Amino acid sequence: MFRRRDRRGVGRALWEGIYPKGGWNRAYIYVKHRLRRLPGTPEQIARGIGIGVFTAFSPFYGLHFLVAGLLAVLFRANVLASLLGTFFGNPLTYIPIGAAALGTGYAMLSLRMDSELHIGFGQMFIRALSELWYNFRAMFTVAQADWTYLIEFWHTIFFPWLVGGVPPGIISGVVAYYISVPAIRVYKNRRKGLLATKLAELRKKGLLKRDENSGL
Repeated sequence: MFRRRDRRGVGRALWEGIYPKGGWNRAYIYVKHRLRRLPGTPEQIARGIGIGVFTAFSPFYGLHFLVAGLLAVLFRANVLASLLGTFFGNPLTYIPIGAAALGTGYAMLSLRMDSELHIGFGQMFIRALSELWYNFRAMFTVAQADWTYLIEFWHTIFFPWLVGGVPPGIISGVVAYYISVPAIRVYKNRRKGLLATKLAELRKKGLLKRDENSGL
C-alpha cells in the first residue's frame, strides 16, 4: 500500500542522489521554501542550518541526514533545518569539500598526500561501498571476504577526511549560523508584519473579530 508505484533501481537511486528529479534549481526552490516556513526561533533554525553545513564536510555519505538529525537533537537545534543544511554538500561543492577535508586531514596527521587522491576520491568511495557490500554478502555465502582495499581506503581517505573535515566544517557551520540568524529574523518580522496588516484589513471589512487574548 505504501510502496512506490515506480520502483527505482540502484542505479537510478544513486543518480537521483547526485542529480535530483526535476533538477537542482527545483531542489533549491524547495529548500528555500521550507526554510522560510520552519518553526522555532531564528537562533534554533540557524543552529540547525550550521549543523547541516558542518555535516556536509563529514565522509558519511548516505548518512548525512541521520548525522545532522542526531546533532540537531543534541544541540537543541531545529532538526528539519539541519537536514536542509546538508544540501550544502552537492555536486558543485563535493570536490572543494573533499579537497579541503583531505588536505586538512593529511596536514593534521602529518601524512603525505598522493597527488592523484583529490582526482578520484569519488570513485574510491563508490568502490569502498561496493567492497563493503561484497564482504557483507560473503558472510552468508561461500565467497571469500577481502578487506585489503577497505583497510587502505580507511587509512588514505576515510580517516583523514573524518579528521580533516572537522576544522573547515566548524568554520563553515559558524559562518552559516551568523549569516542565517539576521536573515531569518528579518524574514520572520516581515512575515509577522504582513500577517498583522492582513488581519487588520479583514477586521476593517468586518470579516474577522478581534481576539482579546492574542492581542491581534
